[in-house]
Amino acid sequence: MTDDDTDTTVSEFQIAEENDLPVIQLFSLVEELSYGNSALKTETEMFQKYLNKLESREQRMLRLSDIKISGTDFSQLRGRRKSKSRSGPDRTSSLSVDQKCDLVRKELEDTKEEIRHLRANAERDLQHHEAIIEEAEIRMAEVQKAMQEFEKDILKTIAKKKGSILATQKVLKYIEDANRRRTRLHRAMEMSSNLEKEILLRHELLEKIEREILQVEEDRAKAEALNKQLRRQMAEFRAPPVMTYVKEKIFNGDLEKTIRVWERKVEIAEMSLKGYRKDWNKMKATNEKLQLISPPGK
Repeated sequence: MTDDDTDTTVSEFQIAEENDLPVIQLFSLVEELSYGNSALKTETEMFQKYLNKLESREQRMLRLSDIKISGTDFSQLRGRRKSKSRSGPDRTSSLSVDQKCDLVRKELEDTKEEIRHLRANAERDLQHHEAIIEEAEIRMAEVQKAMQEFEKDILKTIAKKKGSILATQKVLKYIEDANRRRTRLHRAMEMSSNLEKEILLRHELLEKIEREILQVEEDRAKAEALNKQLRRQMAEFRAPPVMTYVKEKIFNGDLEKTIRVWERKVEIAEMSLKGYRKDWNKMKATNEKLQLISPPGK
């Protein structure tokens, strides 16, 4: 009898025993199995999450190292994966308790790290919102103060019987102060806008200077490489012997004399050609005149 037959017999025996159990025990057994299944599901999800992290890290390392798999290697890799997938159901592998503890510990550390990041982001957002709320409260206090001053200086004065002239003066003074504040605010906003534009221009100028510095560094590196090459060539340069130099100098002088002689001959030939061309033009003009005086056929 094989192991599969033994497992089948045991499972059939357990099913037969479970069929003989009462309903209450069956419910408790179902609850126990459901709890076990949920625990196994949670454990499987955790392992799958850790496996996905490992696969993403491996892919990232492959991208960083610029590893290129050829078609043959890729087919071999697929073949190995297929063989592993075929041999998977035949051989059941499970993690030991220590390995599970290590995975749970790593998952717990990752979770704590994520919680720290979330807490830091939440604290930063909270500080930002608190600053906004504080600024809004300051502005609200300023508005309330302005309203109280307006009520104290204007409305109460208007409410009095004999305070119409004084109230008018205070209203005009309040309006003038408000206009001055608005003018100062407008100037401050224009100055802020100009400063922002200037800062942007300075940043662009700084980026341009940095690019020029990089270009100068590259040119300097090229010049240094060229200087090293020239120095190496100068160090390797060997002057020719004196007699060779004298012979080459004499040969060069002979060539220059020959060139001057031929240039003189060309000038003389050109002058002769000009004279021949001039005589030819005269003869051609004379012939044309003779043809005009005595046309052919007469």
